Amino acid sequence: METTAVSTDLFEEITQFMRNQFDEPDAFIPLHVPRFEGKEKEYVMDAIDSTFVSSVGAYVDKFEEMMCNITGAKHAIATVNGTSALHVALILAGVKPGDEVITQPLTFVATANAIAYTGASPVFVDVDRDTLGLSPNKLRRFLSEILVRDAHGQWTNRFSGNRVAACVPMHTFGLPSRADQIREVCDEYNIPLIEDSAESLGSTYKNTHTGRFGSLGVFSFNGNKTVTAGGGGAIITDNEDLAKRAKHITTTAKKPHKWEYVHDEIGYNYRMPNLNAALACAQLEQLDHYLENKRELAGHYRKFFKSRDIDFIDEIESAKSNYWLNAICLKDRDQRDSFLAYTNENGIMTRPIWCLMNKLEMFRNCQSGNLTNSEWLEDRIVNIPSSVRL
Repeated sequence: METTAVSTDLFEEITQFMRNQFDEPDAFIPLHVPRFEGKEKEYVMDAIDSTFVSSVGAYVDKFEEMMCNITGAKHAIATVNGTSALHVALILAGVKPGDEVITQPLTFVATANAIAYTGASPVFVDVDRDTLGLSPNKLRRFLSEILVRDAHGQWTNRFSGNRVAACVPMHTFGLPSRADQIREVCDEYNIPLIEDSAESLGSTYKNTHTGRFGSLGVFSFNGNKTVTAGGGGAIITDNEDLAKRAKHITTTAKKPHKWEYVHDEIGYNYRMPNLNAALACAQLEQLDHYLENKRELAGHYRKFFKSRDIDFIDEIESAKSNYWLNAICLKDRDQRDSFLAYTNENGIMTRPIWCLMNKLEMFRNCQSGNLTNSEWLEDRIVNIPSSVRL
């Protein structure tokens, strides 16, 4: 792959700027690493000393309480990871085998995988270029073209005959999508809205935390997230009945009893262990500091790339992003690939946005709308180092 002298000079300048942000003149700069600057060791050792290291323990309860306080949700349920949280949320919304679930093609594969776990099929609708998230206008147009009422008055896909059982937008890289408009469209067709907020802890839209616009929202606490539990997830909801059932089926659907093992439905071993929750609690205590730190870094990137005529992917009006992963938009795939090659060869970890879900072998036959924006973004978006700086 050839890189022009002009591009090489620009890429070298960008590489040096990124190094300067992390005060690492020679070391490898990763994309995103966890920071452990608080009471992580103290809380984890306390959990070990308590002997409650599995899915029952004080830190699991504390974690759920902290998630309610942070997001404003009435209920939070701790899970082993974000994918399990989304799987359960889909079950709670009533998604069944043979159903269809609207989502975006520009997302991490876990979004589509969780839909497939239920026996449903993802249906891909395009994103907006500015949010990288599901487009409410394209969603409205798509649903108006495919949905008809069946003999029972239920909305079904005129082409497949299947029920559209849910809609799952994803807040890409922590950038809030237009969730209020997406909710309006879903309400028109009585489609449950589940927000994949895996990447957006701390992000708000119109002063409402992501995950609060739908009946259910889910988060991830994987090792590469703004706040990590090593592995972990959470479901949030304001619906008490959904919250109770979420806790029940994530603990193998075991009925309460002093000694008997009785399970009243198919359940899942999806509860977050107390060890992970201890780590998460210590991390959540530092969330405000992390968000401030990451927004400061985003501000430096914004100013730098503006002066070099490269688009920095920024939050839209009325949105406040956690800037989990900062991203830039290059002019075409050739420049994207040249930039990826140069930076990675020179000790800076950068990554392209994901391959579109509809191009993956297991989802290739799923229905899609016009995906012009997603395809355009796939050719151009690159993530750049975004860790909390020491």
